[in-house]
Order: sequence, then structure tokens, then C-alpha cells
Amino acid sequence: MWPLLLCSVAATAIIIERFWALQRRHVAPEHLLAQIWHWAKNRQINATQIDTLSKSSPLGRILAAGLLNLHHTRDVMKESIEETGRHVVHEMERFLNALGTIAAISPLLGLLGTVFGMIQVFNSINVHGVGNPAEMAGGIAKALVTTAAGLCVAIPSLTFYRYFRGRIEELVVTMEQQAIKMVEVLHGDREQETRP
Repeated sequence: MWPLLLCSVAATAIIIERFWALQRRHVAPEHLLAQIWHWAKNRQINATQIDTLSKSSPLGRILAAGLLNLHHTRDVMKESIEETGRHVVHEMERFLNALGTIAAISPLLGLLGTVFGMIQVFNSINVHGVGNPAEMAGGIAKALVTTAAGLCVAIPSLTFYRYFRGRIEELVVTMEQQAIKMVEVLHGDREQETRP
């Protein structure tokens, strides 16, 4: 039960942290592209603004990577965006492997506890015989509690693991769209939209 309790605490901490970190307003704020277009229109893009943009959010980091290569070809700009994007996605997936591992091992830990409990029940039968069925039933019930506890940890962990995976995919698509719009507008391949 102690490993399951530790898994439960770790899973809860990861879920709360990922809920906070993967909010759209933290990852991909809506105003960034309009701000870049305003800077470009007024010829105000400089190193200080690019640095501030880079520190503002994961999307800001991706767009800043493109702005650093603004005077290069479109392909160079896109390559720098893609490279930074891979790093950003890796950071967004932080702790998800741990959450997936907890979801996978919790039922096994519960089953292991049940097996140990059943071994103790059968050792008790071997020593004392089967004279008291109530004692055996109590021992079996205690053994099965670990399986139930393992499932109680695994089910929410797996649910949130899948939810966060989907959330990250959704945010990645949004960031890709924003980055492509920026590249195309700044290189004159697309007209600026009134709303990004």
C-alpha cells in the first residue's frame, strides 16, 4: 500500500501542475501574433522585443525563433521555428511519462499486494487449518483491498494522461498555425488578417 500511496500523491501533483501549465492563456496567448504584426507594420522589431516575446510563453518562444531569422529566407525561418517547436513540445510533455508509468504500474502493484496477501492467507491455513472461515474471509478481503487501491490510482492517472496528450496535440496545432501565419505574412505570402 505504501508504493500505491506514493504513486497517488505523485499522480495528483503531476495532474495539478499540468492543468496549470497547459492552460491556453499560458501556452498560446491570442494577442501575440497581432502584437508582432503591429511591430512589423511600425518597423519596431528589435532584439529587446524579441527577447521579451521569447520569455512570455511557449508560443512566444517559437515566434521569437522565427523573428530572429526574419532577414533570412522563408525556409531558414521555418527551420528555426520547427527546431524551437520540438523543444517547446518536449517541455510541454514534461512529467507525462511519469503519469503514464503510474497508470501502468498501479494495477500491477495492487495485484502484487493481493498475491502477497493470498500467500499469507494460505500460510495461515497451512499453520492453523481451515477451522475459522471468518478469519480467512477477512484475510482475503484485506488482500483484495490492494487491487482496488491500485485501480483507484490507475484509472484517474490514465484518464488524465490521455487528456493531457490530447491537450498538447491541440495546443501544438494552434502554435503551428500561428507560426505559419507569421512567416507567410512577414514574407509577403499572405495578407495580414484583422484577427489572427
